[in-house]
Amino acid sequence: MVERYVMSIDQGTNSTRCILFDHGGRLVSVAQREHQQHFPRPGWVEHDAVEIWQNLRRVIPEALSDANLAAEQVVAAGVANQRETTVLWDRSTGTPLGRAIVWQDTRTSPLVEDLRQRPGEDFFLERCGLPPSTYFSALRIRWLFDNVKGLQQRAQDGEVLFGTIESWLIWNLTGGADGGLHITDPTNASRTMLMNIHTLAWDDELLAFFGVPRSMLPDIRPSAEAYGEARTPVPGLRITAALGDQQAALFGQTCFAPGEAKCTYGTGSFLLLNTGTDVVRSRHGLLTTVAYQIGEQPPAYALEGSIAVTGSLVQWFRDRLGLISSAPEIETLARTVEDNGGCYIVPAFSGLFAPRWRSDARGVIVGLTSYITSGHLARAVLEATGWQTREVVDAMNADSSVALLELKVDGGMTADNLLMQFVADVLDVPVVRPMVAETVSLGAAYAAGLAAGYWPDLEVLRRNWHPAARWLPDMDPARRDAEYDNWQRAVERSLGWIRPPKS
Repeated sequence: MVERYVMSIDQGTNSTRCILFDHGGRLVSVAQREHQQHFPRPGWVEHDAVEIWQNLRRVIPEALSDANLAAEQVVAAGVANQRETTVLWDRSTGTPLGRAIVWQDTRTSPLVEDLRQRPGEDFFLERCGLPPSTYFSALRIRWLFDNVKGLQQRAQDGEVLFGTIESWLIWNLTGGADGGLHITDPTNASRTMLMNIHTLAWDDELLAFFGVPRSMLPDIRPSAEAYGEARTPVPGLRITAALGDQQAALFGQTCFAPGEAKCTYGTGSFLLLNTGTDVVRSRHGLLTTVAYQIGEQPPAYALEGSIAVTGSLVQWFRDRLGLISSAPEIETLARTVEDNGGCYIVPAFSGLFAPRWRSDARGVIVGLTSYITSGHLARAVLEATGWQTREVVDAMNADSSVALLELKVDGGMTADNLLMQFVADVLDVPVVRPMVAETVSLGAAYAAGLAAGYWPDLEVLRRNWHPAARWLPDMDPARRDAEYDNWQRAVERSLGWIRPPKS
């Protein structure tokens, strides 16, 4: 009998990967290509959508070839993607209308301040579950309309399509300008500020407010459903799932029950708590989002704490300061000292996300003395991720009726044992990493396999999950409280750095 596999397309902030999984959820093959990061102005972050598409066309055949598999052995493919990154392209030619504006980009800060004044946060929270923030796609569309001559009129005339990255890739995979599917799923649509969080449909009031024509928007389909077949680079490949990357990680961690939570440590870090079929409105700075929707089943929801800068702080430490030559070296350098020496780094490069949502914040290093070495700075870099996680968990515990008892973790930074131990210490709960750390990719594969009948139900997926490492808290409570107080004082010094322009 010929073995069958499921393909995951994982389009992230830094790279595009194609991974093949077997029936036990084990990784069989992986191919990956990085794409260029563009920083044309301070606070601006852009990607070339064509480069991303070309990279995908290369990694799919590479993954098949590396595993010596025929395309016919792949039962289905699922797409996971960086979520709020915004692409606009010409409907008839498929040409992007400028570079994609990335989720980290802060050029829409003035619009955010205007929205907080008029019509106010409640207008948005009641409809889409999101507060005004530079994070979300609708403000990027509005910015493009306001700054690219004639673009809004072209959109109103039906010449322009909008999508987050999964929409762009699925459209191209299924034919592009020659009949490509223009679709998204509720997890991605819920990050635009344009979808009604209760109905899972584009909201007329939000569309009118932002001036976004409905004709440019993709159809919202369930996260796991038979969408269609690819025409390139593997003709006939069934595409049966799409999930925003953090919801895909929640799915890959098999957090299917209310109260289960995971945190993915990547470029940024994202902690999601499954709230079941209840739409829970946060009172403590978290986001209400769709966790997933399987076929015609009711959607599952989640509370999310989004941290903008974690792994990218290590990249900054490596690439901009040159204090290490590779990311893993930061743990070795941090272990040359016993503590942070009184130094704290608040990485508000793009403002602060959850739970504070302060676009006026900028990064600071506090507590510098002549005693501080590169080792102390390395430890402060890692500890910044731990303290930001603590702030999100505190908010989550305040919003939820059940306190977090264990945190499942995944992502590249979980290879850093010093960091994971610090996270367990500051949260005072066990931290657990699964055998398959690539949970974003695995979640997209699981959803695709469910829709294709490769796996029969969620319980089978649960049985695939196995722990690989566990860190238990081991910090003196008095020290934890004192250090957390120092961290919060450091954060206060980062606020208010960007002042609104004078009228």
